[in-house]
Amino acid sequence: MPTSAPAHALGEVTASDSTLRRFLHGLPGVDPVGLEARAASLGTRSIKTTAKAYAIDLAISMVDLTTLEGADTPGKVRALGAKAVLPDPTDRTTPTTAAVCVYPDMVAVAKEAVAGSGVKVASVATAFPAGRAALDVKLADVRDAVAAGADEIDMVIDRGAFLAGRYLKVYDEIVAVKEASGAARLKVIFETGELSTYDNIRRASWLGMLAGADFIKTSTGKVAVNATPANTLLMLEAVRDFRAQTGVQVGVKPAGGIRTTKDAVKFLVLVNETAGEDWLDNHWFRFGASSLLNDLLMQRQKLATGRYSGPDYVTVD
Repeated sequence: MPTSAPAHALGEVTASDSTLRRFLHGLPGVDPVGLEARAASLGTRSIKTTAKAYAIDLAISMVDLTTLEGADTPGKVRALGAKAVLPDPTDRTTPTTAAVCVYPDMVAVAKEAVAGSGVKVASVATAFPAGRAALDVKLADVRDAVAAGADEIDMVIDRGAFLAGRYLKVYDEIVAVKEASGAARLKVIFETGELSTYDNIRRASWLGMLAGADFIKTSTGKVAVNATPANTLLMLEAVRDFRAQTGVQVGVKPAGGIRTTKDAVKFLVLVNETAGEDWLDNHWFRFGASSLLNDLLMQRQKLATGRYSGPDYVTVD
């Protein structure tokens, strides 16, 4: 397995299992009460009408419109792609979404559906969502998605190895997946709901970034606890501090459970107040969501017309 990631100021900490463990366990401990209190406090910030309109459009542009179901069909993926390109057919000033996110076997269909639009195609890989497969199988999954045209790869870490303290194994897998991804940007999913502690989330964040992640992502959306303001705040602190130490900027993607405009705005406040304006762009921040877009569209029309739309205003994905 490869054991070298892109060079940066912290490259020496991945020289061995012991140096990596020493670094990760030497990170400052997380104060859970303080973290949750800060996340809750930032979530109470009020946003006025003009700023809200800007925030809604920004949030739409940050959505990875997602379908990851066993019942996905080419028709469903084409419809999702059409919606990503033109979220509101009645208002062509509505931004496109950042990407559509699908399984590897649907990448070619999605790619055709969004052709010429600027909307990216993201694909989950590495035996998503459990990640329980041999490395060669995971890498084949990634290569298949890239060969089909994926612009972005969303991989899952081996949570069992991480929780057992086998950090170098997790690191090496991320490095190998990064290499297999080629020019595609790599999002590394931690499944924060399975990591048990905030300290583990902080360690996973740094581990992913050390291994060359382009994004760190909270969740698969397939477990009980997914993105929360607190775990996203913690990851935003990590990318901010990582850039301060290395000069390398890494994106953040909360995924799962973000369904309303109010929720999305709270997360944008977290981004602005924690990482800063440099992350307020879909190149550096994404929402992994399926139903969120519908609420954003309805709230957008409410601001424009002064009234809520009927239930048939948006498509049901």
